[in-house]
Amino acid sequence: MGLLVILVLLVILVVWGVGIYNRLVTARNGFRNAFAQIDVQLTRRYDLIPNLVETAKGYLKHERETLEAVISARNTALAGLKAAAADPGSSAALTQLSGAEAGLGGALGRLFAVMEAYPDLKASANMMQLSEELTSTENRVSFARQAFNDAVMGYNNARETFPNSVIAGFFRFEPAKMLDAPAPERREAPKVSFG
Repeated sequence: MGLLVILVLLVILVVWGVGIYNRLVTARNGFRNAFAQIDVQLTRRYDLIPNLVETAKGYLKHERETLEAVISARNTALAGLKAAAADPGSSAALTQLSGAEAGLGGALGRLFAVMEAYPDLKASANMMQLSEELTSTENRVSFARQAFNDAVMGYNNARETFPNSVIAGFFRFEPAKMLDAPAPERREAPKVSFG
């Protein structure tokens, strides 16, 4: 009889452990899926930037350095995105992406500031459309970042609470890092006036 009780307790313990493991896997897959949404929106943003620069080139002949800085920052951010997409749980990759995004935001801010001095460029229908698409994409990136950070918080909470932490430690569920937004002084979208 004692052996049967021990066997039943072992079965209950194994089922309980499997349930915790499955919840941890589900939470990890959730934050990875949330990062995939960031990947989609940032890729869209990065695809818009060369069109924006190309449109501005004809008007900003004397601002070559600014245009090159935007393209360079875009390429750095794209490389950071690819590294983070390969492993959304990597703290180093997300830190690299956050830094690259901050650099890109600064370069775009300088581009929009320079564009203010060119009324013909500001009035260009193509430039107005690209700027509107970029603004819309920035909003989508913000929403996707929030969803990712919420999923990361849920995963980290699931892996750090007891008794889940025992299973998470045994199966090496690593903590996930949230994707930081650019510094507050860079977070605001550049003010662009077409009129």
